[in-house]
Amino acid sequence: MTSRKWRSSLAGGWPDPVLRSWLTEPGSLTARCQRACRDFRVRLLEYGRDLPHADEMPRRRLARVREVVLECDGAPVIFAHSVLSTATSGRLTRWLAGLGSRSLGSLLFSYPGFSRGAIEFRRLDARHPLYRRAAGLGAAGSCLWARRSLHRLGGQQVLVTEVFLPAIANLG
Repeated sequence: MTSRKWRSSLAGGWPDPVLRSWLTEPGSLTARCQRACRDFRVRLLEYGRDLPHADEMPRRRLARVREVVLECDGAPVIFAHSVLSTATSGRLTRWLAGLGSRSLGSLLFSYPGFSRGAIEFRRLDARHPLYRRAAGLGAAGSCLWARRSLHRLGGQQVLVTEVFLPAIANLG
């Protein structure tokens, strides 16, 4: 059965141990990917103003949305989707706009002003728009595991969702 809500634990069906270790990774996924492969790359898919998905913001208004794929040795392993409200502006807005093909995680885990909220988990199926975006990267299967967390800097916050693609299992 596929979970329809984000949960604070992986109760109700743990994924295999390798995927579980990635889902529960407390540190930067970028740093872990860099340690696990020879050639790491962040490929920018999209950055601009868009409506967030219904489960991302209580009131759906235009937000800055950034989507990237993390690749290890040429294989897509993580699809990342970040949403930043346009209601406030500040350093985070400028930094996100200037990241290009650099990892947001490298910023979130290196700058001392960030705080991270709890990690939430969900199995996504074809009904969820992030599953459909990930499937466009070659992901196959009835569901994909994802996690998300809210990162704060001053009065701004960015919601970062990471969808784990099948090739993540090859990284161990």
